[in-house]
Amino acid sequence: MKTLLDQIHALGQQVWLDNLSRDILASGELKRLIAQGVRGITTNPAIFHAALRDGQHYAADLARLKATEPNPEARYEALVIADVRAACDLLAPFHRHSDGREGYVSLEVSPALADDAAGTVAAARRLAAAVARPNLLIKIPATPAGLQAMETLTVDGIHTNITLIFSLVHARASAEAWVRALERRRAEGKDLNSVHSVASLFLSRTDTALDPQLPPQQRGESAIAIARIAFAEAKKLFAEHDLPPQPLLRASTGTKNPAYSALHYVEPLIGGPTVTTLPPATLAALLAHDQVQATLEAENDLAHARSHLNVLAQQGIRLDALGERLQKEGLKQFRTAYAALLALVA
Repeated sequence: MKTLLDQIHALGQQVWLDNLSRDILASGELKRLIAQGVRGITTNPAIFHAALRDGQHYAADLARLKATEPNPEARYEALVIADVRAACDLLAPFHRHSDGREGYVSLEVSPALADDAAGTVAAARRLAAAVARPNLLIKIPATPAGLQAMETLTVDGIHTNITLIFSLVHARASAEAWVRALERRRAEGKDLNSVHSVASLFLSRTDTALDPQLPPQQRGESAIAIARIAFAEAKKLFAEHDLPPQPLLRASTGTKNPAYSALHYVEPLIGGPTVTTLPPATLAALLAHDQVQATLEAENDLAHARSHLNVLAQQGIRLDALGERLQKEGLKQFRTAYAALLALVA
């Protein structure tokens, strides 16, 4: 029997879970969600900090690691790599049956490396080798150094998730870096379909920052408008170069404004090929529905999105500058969470 997530998949979109912990692995909750059609998982330092702080299944492994591994970062990695491997194994059938387009789990490099391309490449290679699963995505921020690292890793055949994208400038930079990387693979005679990447565009944080500056009729529209235009631009770019796409992944999809629907960042953007990653509460709200319809590529909606951003520009709102600020804030939050993680295992 087709589930709601299967309906969404038939429209070209994968639904992923923005959460991972040993508790949902041990309880069977993750297995149940995968049976309902969840086709991937995203993680970040904040998610793993909450998992280790609140989880009931890490104590024995952490005690063993404290006795055998002096480095806190190595302890943290050993704990979460076990979870990532288990999740990769649960999602492996999706990965096999889709020829490598689905069934991925993301694991982020240290946010301290955001401006260090060589360090990011080294960390990504080390993590990929440690996890040793074909459906692992190495998560890298969309900083200039991060995108440089992504090109190198793509040529090497390592899958990536480019994260902390907050503007059309960020989205274009990620898509262009993906094109350059695949062109290098093509020049070297390497298979273009054996390496995968997604570009993670964050939504709700943009509206949270912008809405206080806008009249009521314009609130809650900016992030959705950026997502529509980013998808259209990337689709055109990849077609022009005759290259496999770097699917747009919508992140930060939980609504922060209680005046908005729980699915404010989900229902207007259904279609593909794209990914939407949902925190547990948003996924539960989606699963409470019976039907969905494609909404991403309606021509009038794209025109409205462009008009909305033009109006913002006329009002003096610089979305590119806002995107830079939000990316820096996001990196700061991840660095804080990562430091808390290391303190927790130390």
